[in-house]
Amino acid sequence: MGTRPVLRFDPIAEARRNWEAQGWHDASPGMAMVTSVMRAQQILLARVHDALKPFGLTFAQYEALMLLWFSRTGSLPLSKIGHRLQVHPTSVTNVIDRLESKQLVERVPHPSDQRTTLARITRTGRALATKATKALNEQVFAATGMADTSVQALTDSITEMRERAGDFDVD
Repeated sequence: MGTRPVLRFDPIAEARRNWEAQGWHDASPGMAMVTSVMRAQQILLARVHDALKPFGLTFAQYEALMLLWFSRTGSLPLSKIGHRLQVHPTSVTNVIDRLESKQLVERVPHPSDQRTTLARITRTGRALATKATKALNEQVFAATGMADTSVQALTDSITEMRERAGDFDVD
């Protein structure tokens, strides 16, 4: 993950001590949590980037490929892709443009709605998605550096925060 020197102390713990020294006791646990999650995201994104780099994919492109790969027909309307990936329509267009230029997806007309365009995964896209998934599973998803119980506890905690923030509705 780069040649950055490893620190001999935890800068987030130090920041928390500084917060508490300023009298911000009520906010210090939240500051440490938010900062920790953001740093963890940086670490995970770097690992994902390293795993996907040999395949010429970004994580956004990989997510779109997998969404199509898992769809019943291998195709979805662009609007549904954006909704499921929780990204702006412009972002979906850019991702699909790049995947299409690599011949991993193709745009096709919707069979019953002339106003709708579908993105459909190609055979090449399926093959690449399969290889990229194998690399991600081995290098990232199955190698978190955490105990399985810790992985589940962290997932549950983040899911709780996302639900309370209105990221999704369980009803």
